[in-house]
Amino acid sequence: MMMDLPNCPKCKSEYTYEDGSLLICPECSHEWTVDGDNSEEKKSIKDANGNVLSDGDSITIIKDLKVKGSSSALKIGTKVKNIRLVDGDHNIDCHIEGFGAMKLKSEFVKKL
Repeated sequence: MMMDLPNCPKCKSEYTYEDGSLLICPECSHEWTVDGDNSEEKKSIKDANGNVLSDGDSITIIKDLKVKGSSSALKIGTKVKNIRLVDGDHNIDCHIEGFGAMKLKSEFVKKL
């Protein structure tokens, strides 16, 4: 009896297979857990206003933020383009002009 396995979330390949509790894609070598097809719903990251953020969004900083190891701060209203969502406490990875690579908490930003 063959189960209907989900396509690979990374490359959309239909040739996924099961190995214990993992699903594996033979084309791109991506591995994820069987309950991983709901991970997008669980991992929804929201801004300060409750809007769901996604990779590539543009955001604005809503509070002056001190930058560890720097004498200057990120000012309210600073616009950031093309964000990337990551796991962890600081769940937004981005590049801010004048500061460089930065990780931000979603509670201090709003979606444009």
